[in-house]
Order: sequence, then structure tokens, then C-alpha cells
Amino acid sequence: MIYRAATTLADAALRATSPLAGAALRQRMVLDDPPPAIPGGIWVHGASVGELNSARPVIETLAAERPVLVTANTDTGRAVAQGWGLPARLAPLDVPGALGRFLDAARPALMLTVENEIWPNRAAQARRRGIAQAVIGARMSARSAARWGRARGLIGPVLAGLGLLSAQDEGTEAHLRALGLPERALAPRLNLKLLGPAAIRPPEESPARDGIWLAASTHEGEEAPILAAHAALRARFPDLRLILAPRHPRRADEVSRLIAAQGFPVERLGDRALAGAGAPPVLLIDRLGVLAEAYAAAGTCLTGGSLVDRGGHTPWEPAAWRCALLHGSHVANFQSDYAALDAGGAARPVEAETLAETLGAILADPPARRAMGQAARAALDRAAPDPAPLVTRLLALATPA
Repeated sequence: MIYRAATTLADAALRATSPLAGAALRQRMVLDDPPPAIPGGIWVHGASVGELNSARPVIETLAAERPVLVTANTDTGRAVAQGWGLPARLAPLDVPGALGRFLDAARPALMLTVENEIWPNRAAQARRRGIAQAVIGARMSARSAARWGRARGLIGPVLAGLGLLSAQDEGTEAHLRALGLPERALAPRLNLKLLGPAAIRPPEESPARDGIWLAASTHEGEEAPILAAHAALRARFPDLRLILAPRHPRRADEVSRLIAAQGFPVERLGDRALAGAGAPPVLLIDRLGVLAEAYAAAGTCLTGGSLVDRGGHTPWEPAAWRCALLHGSHVANFQSDYAALDAGGAARPVEAETLAETLGAILADPPARRAMGQAARAALDRAAPDPAPLVTRLLALATPA
């Protein structure tokens, strides 16, 4: 009751200030530009770019069957969906008037949320209008579950109104069931972030990859030991090449100085090919959007954010390209994933001090390197279930009885 009263007051205040509001707020209040009508269609909401990209295979499959309208909380998320050729706009605020105007115009049959968005008014209005509700890729930590446990009056009705929920992990399922998610709504777990990598079809293996390694999405404090290891290994493998891809391209000048300090010429990507004749001993990637080419060129990949305490980055994108995997000890973001890859012979843990030795052993045994890459791809294929059954259930929810 307190939440609904507060949002009703906020709705009135925002309407009063609307003549002074910018275009973004006016769109979120649905004051000037109503969304397109999608009767019988699906309203898909994701917070921003990451959530929408992870669900893209599901969204595009749904869009091939039904009208789809995408909303996001950010301009960049909206732009991403528009880039796929789908109608997209900023999401309505969780206030009664904005939601009413949005739903009056759009008239969806299904409201599909990606990951972690919980909006009580949105859920309540969907229930009153008979709009089916679903969540895919749900995630909830123990800490978040404890917070929501103190607000059961808000989250309970949201969960009770769901026709389907697919979680990313067993822990999330347990937390949501304890908070009131009905058993009938549970769908098989699906890690959305594996769908994109699993769809990649790498080319046939090439011996040229054996002599190229990639340090992907590196952070401050990682490039120096990586370059030192590369310099040491070049004494054993004179043709060895490193592709160095900082997580943030704005650090390119800083990383260039580290490359020069190790005695290597500073070569940035520019128009240069990532591999082939004339490729330098170290190639610095100084822009976004080319990591797929780097994974394809390199036979071994060190995933960044793991030699320093940044939680580690995903192993699944290089696994999709059959890279042998190396990682540091700081992989809290993907702890179970790396543990499974280590156990399956697809990955090896390293520290800054052991990087050269471990990588050298892989470089000295190309068949073993290729076997690691094949094991990585096989692990991805096992971990990424077919989303088709989930899509079928979502389409059924969008079909009125």
C-alpha cells in the first residue's frame, strides 16, 4: 500500500512537471509518443544492453512468430534493440498513469522480463488486464533474497502472477520459491549468456593458431606480467605472437607504454590483420567489436580480470572458438564455470609467476592445445541447452485460451 501510494503521488508530480521534462522522461511517462500497438504480441523488457544481448536469440525467435515490442531503461539498450530491426523505446516508469497509457496503446498478450527487474505496479496492471507474465534468465543472490524477504508484500504478488520463470541457477530458484514463486511457474533453468556463444560456428582448426595467444579483456595490473611472460617465451618460440585486448580501449596509450618497456614495437590494430604474414610480435587491440576475430586467430586465450581481483570475465566466448583457456585465481563471477572447465581439461589456472611456464607447456604440445580447445567447446555445448522448448512455452502463454 505504501509503495502504491508513493508511486501515485510521484505520478502526479511528474505529470505536473512534464512541460519542463526532457524527451527521455516524457517517453518514460508515455506523454507524447505512445508505443505501437502489438495486440496478441509480446512486450520484452531488459534493463540495458547486457540483458538484451544475452536474450537476443530468444527475442528474435519470438519476433519471427509474434509482434514484439522491446523496452529498456537506457538509451543504449533501446538503440541495441532498434539495431535488430525491432520497435523499441524507453520503458514506462512504474507509476500508474504511465503504465496505463503504455498498456492501453500496446495491448500485449505477454509481458516478458529479462533477468532481475521487479516492478510491483507493472505486475499488478498486467494481472488486472489479463496479460500473461514471464521472466527468463532470473538471477537473485542470497543478499537480494534477504532484502526482498523484508518486503514480501511487494514481491509476493509479483511472483504469484508469473506464468513462467526460468532461472539461471539453482540458488536463484530456491530463493524465489521461498519468496512465493508458485511451483507451476518453474521452467527449466537456462543461462542466457551461453546462447550467443553456443550459436557460434568456428571454422576448421588451423595450425596457424598454435603460435598465437590472446590476452582478452585485461585490466590494470595484468598487462605487465602478460608482456613479461611473452618476452620470456619468445626466447623459446621466436615466432610467438600475442594479441593484447584491454577491457577498456581508452587505456591503449597506457598499455602501449608497457609494450614499449618490454622492447616490443608498438603496433595497434588499425587496418592490420590480426594474423598472417607481417603480423607483429605484439598486436594491441585499441577498439571494441573485434574480439571475435581475435578468438578465431588465437589458439590459446588468457581471460582477463582474473590475474587481479576483478572477478574474471566469461570463459564461454573463447570456448566457442575452441581456444585453450588460461585464467587466474580471481574468477568469482564464473567460479563454477571455471571449475568445470579445469576439471574437464579445457582450462588451466595460472598466476602471474607461473604464466610463462604453463603457457610454454601448451605451446610445446600443439595436439594437446587443440584437445584443450575441443574440450572447451564440448563443455559449452553441454552447458547451453536448446532454448526451443522455452520459446514454445512462452508462445503458448501469449496465446489466450
